[in-house]
Formats: sequence, C-alpha cells, structure tokens
Amino acid sequence: MNRVLEKINSRYLPRKEYPNFKVGDTVKVHYRIKEGDRERIQPFEGVVIRIRGSGADKTFTVRKESYGVGIERIFPYYSPNIEKIEVIKIGKVRRAKLYFLRELKGKIAQRKIKEIKRWEYEAMQRKKEEARRKREEAQAESGEAPENSDG
Repeated sequence: MNRVLEKINSRYLPRKEYPNFKVGDTVKVHYRIKEGDRERIQPFEGVVIRIRGSGADKTFTVRKESYGVGIERIFPYYSPNIEKIEVIKIGKVRRAKLYFLRELKGKIAQRKIKEIKRWEYEAMQRKKEEARRKREEAQAESGEAPENSDG
C-alpha cells in the first residue's frame, strides 16, 4: 500500500477493536438501525462469505438462511453503525470467497465448512505468535531491520 495512504488511514480511520475473523467463520454483527426518531440494535448472524478491500474501503459479506431464503448483507468494516462483532464459530475453508454456498441449501452448506474448536484455533494462534517472536529475535540479534510480513 502507498505510504501516504497508510499515514492517512492510521490517522483518520477509527480504531476498531473487532475480533479477528476470516472467511468461513460464523459471526454475529450487532448493527445499529435508525427508524424515524428511534434507534435500535439488530443482530445479524451468518457465515462470512467474502472479505474485500483494505483500509477505509474494507467490507465483508455475511450470509444466512432464513425460512429457506438466503439473505446476504454487506457491512463496511469501519461503519460507525456496527456496535460489535462476535465470532460464534470458527470455520476452516479452502476458498477465499464462498460464493458456492449460494447454491447449497441447509445442512449441506454447513457441512462444507469444517468447524474448528476454539482451543485448536487459540493453539494455532499461539504457535504463529511464537514463530513471529523467534523470527524477530533472530533478526534483532543479527542486526537486521525486521521485515513487514504477517506470516
């Protein structure tokens, strides 16, 4: 990304403390809706089928099935109307975009997403963090500047 854009994004984009989620995860998005002079929070729970963009332009699409009808909603990541995001289930998929779920109905669609237990996910995250920390220590000992990678 352009360094100028990075500076602008870091300065003006609000800091969002959302949990890390990825495509295949089941999330519950608490979205603020204004109806006339009233305001309420509506939860929308479904599977993340797409994450698109970066910076201020980042969006994610959540799909759920209600009464046999598929409903998809696109949320801007930095929307001030998102109250909070909860990760309900952690899924493991081998695709970046899960558009094929649109054709599948009910249980068959759920079976296509392998569910990972939360403790397994946390163990994987700890391993990644340890590897990153060791890599940074090795680079610090050798006197090199750390490279910017997300491993």
